[in-house]
Amino acid sequence: MKQRIYILLLFPIIAFSQNSISGIVFEANEQNQNIGLVGANVYWLNTEVGTVTDIDGNFTLSYKAEYKKLVISYVGFKTDTLTINTPKKIKHWLQSTDNLDAVTVKSRKQTTVKSYFKATNVINVTSEELLKAACCNLSESFETNPSIDVNFADAITGTRQIKMLGLTSPYILIATENIPSIRGASQAYGLSFIPGTWVESIQITKGAGSVVNGFESIAGQINTELVKPSTDDKLFVNLYGASSERLELNTHINTKVNNKWHTGLYIHGNMHNKKHDVNDDGFLDMPLFNQINVMNRWQYTDTEKGFVSFINFKFLNDEKQTGELGFNSDTDKLTTNNWGSEIDTQRYEISTKFGYVNPEIPWQSIGVQTAFSSHKQDSYFGLNVYDIKHNSLYANAIYNSIISDSRHKIKTGLSYTYDHYDELVNTTNFERTENSVGAFFEYSFNNLELFNLTAGVRLDHHNLLGTFITPRVHARYSPWSKSAFRASFGRGKRSANIFTENQQLFSTSRQINILNSGGNIYGLDPEIAWNYGFSYLQGFNLFGRKADITFDYYKTDFTNKVVVDWENSQEINFYNLDGKSFANSFQVELNYNPFEGFDLRTAYKFYDVKTDYNSGRFERPLTPKHRLFANLGYETQVKESGARWKFDTTFNWLSSQRYASTTNNPSEYQLSERTPTVATLNTQITKVFSSKFEVYLGGENITNLRQSNPILGANDPFGANFDSTFVYGPIFGNLYYAGLRYRIK
Repeated sequence: MKQRIYILLLFPIIAFSQNSISGIVFEANEQNQNIGLVGANVYWLNTEVGTVTDIDGNFTLSYKAEYKKLVISYVGFKTDTLTINTPKKIKHWLQSTDNLDAVTVKSRKQTTVKSYFKATNVINVTSEELLKAACCNLSESFETNPSIDVNFADAITGTRQIKMLGLTSPYILIATENIPSIRGASQAYGLSFIPGTWVESIQITKGAGSVVNGFESIAGQINTELVKPSTDDKLFVNLYGASSERLELNTHINTKVNNKWHTGLYIHGNMHNKKHDVNDDGFLDMPLFNQINVMNRWQYTDTEKGFVSFINFKFLNDEKQTGELGFNSDTDKLTTNNWGSEIDTQRYEISTKFGYVNPEIPWQSIGVQTAFSSHKQDSYFGLNVYDIKHNSLYANAIYNSIISDSRHKIKTGLSYTYDHYDELVNTTNFERTENSVGAFFEYSFNNLELFNLTAGVRLDHHNLLGTFITPRVHARYSPWSKSAFRASFGRGKRSANIFTENQQLFSTSRQINILNSGGNIYGLDPEIAWNYGFSYLQGFNLFGRKADITFDYYKTDFTNKVVVDWENSQEINFYNLDGKSFANSFQVELNYNPFEGFDLRTAYKFYDVKTDYNSGRFERPLTPKHRLFANLGYETQVKESGARWKFDTTFNWLSSQRYASTTNNPSEYQLSERTPTVATLNTQITKVFSSKFEVYLGGENITNLRQSNPILGANDPFGANFDSTFVYGPIFGNLYYAGLRYRIK
């Protein structure tokens, strides 16, 4: 079993020295499977020095010669006390208290984990969960997660956008290994630039998030951990093919250079060159595309001296073409012969992470993160031209320590960001430089089972946004067994990149207007919002099997917002908020393991998202008020050869959604006020032959639901009523795929 050991705050470091001990806590079971226990308490008897295990059951704890008795406890398991005479690596199996003479208790490691012990409301999504769907890229990694909504941005580009707490991805801080990555020019298509096989795990944080990662987060944070060269397979190959004739190939090659250096080469390629027009509207149902994506990753680890570092080099070339069936880019580009679009993107990235744990004082650590990216997109949509160049630099230095004892932890540091944007919108050039310097401090109090508090504040000076303070607070209280009450509040501030975040506007005939000018960014003021949240998690046994239920309520209030107003069907208007804008989100989720190998996850979600437009207060367009979600997963028992079957099905139902007003259009181009309801069903079957080889077969939207006439004015694409943004459901219909995975450990 692969073991991953993480230091405080972000950096994977093996902190084993004679001043600390590390180990892993397993759940004892009859199959002798090494199932790590997340959130187990580990502390020295008669002291206040303790910690909790991570998602894989790992822990690291300071050691002194006078410490002799190590206590390991977990709700529902027998508490054990170990005698420790010298610092050493510990592996320990806890026995369930539910084991009776006539009862056999079995369990499996969950693929999606919610912690009872953290102050933040974090959902950990493991690589096993990602394998439940084809997961070709990050935008397709959330189909089995009820906390994230996935839908298409328009009927032209095939771009998937995500929402959390009723807000779109620009209001979510999306990071790769805690370095903000999907932002600026990459906001529209960046999720499709991270291949799914590169992802080791995903952490979804609801609410304002941590001040350590910046001031931009409003609805939450999504952090993606990439596979590590030292723990990933020596060779991994994933081949995918779909009925649409989409093909993908992923190859990982990892090498141990010496005892301290590991390196990995990760290559991703995808292509789709088949034209489809299932709804006979004369337009491609999905774009033609080719992408090559390469990452070279280096990892350095010195366990004796407490050092670890990563260096990543990435290159991406992505080409998309879409439009009418007869469009030929050689003869029809930027003409009225046929409506067409091309989106060509090149992106270079280099990022580094450096971590150090003091061997003499293991609770002290230092981390430094840096990242540079160059993003260039050349694109046109019919007669609209949109080009953007974005160079970005990010640096963050973090110091971790404790106050008095390990219950009181602090993080403090400095950060710097630099962004240069150069945009061409038809014939108008928009160019600006943003830079900011910030300092942050975060205090965490951890009283193990009863209470946690994380309170942070950061001070930033931004050349266009001014000097401002960002406070954020998260608290958890557990009054009884397997319970977690959480509350949070925080402030976020961001500059809205109105064109790159709303690129679907170019696939319309709307006139672009920027109103209420006077601010520093496109003549607009920055967006500022407060997020307040409350959640309750309760674990329990139902008919002798594990279950848990979660209630979440979050409210986001904007004190200023850049309103994207689609309510005049001939225009798109951008202006500063004059009134109120808010997003209220309520979710209840039930997880249940009714019998061995079978998992059930159900959820209901309610949204109330409204904004004061110039024409009145309305619901956010194309945002369903109600959503029902269900995921069923079943795995057969693992045979000695490692063979087993996996079955997974996901159901989504969306209530009707409000269309932006089309009353200004002629009657033949007017839509009803609301969409029909939408229900989709996805399924996948995987046959694991051994630890080396498996095949999978799946279907998306197998009920073949299709939105009729998703493009308004498709018969006259250069006319005044052409609009491809009224998309509420699938366009292509059902899609089937198959693939294989091969690995050498």
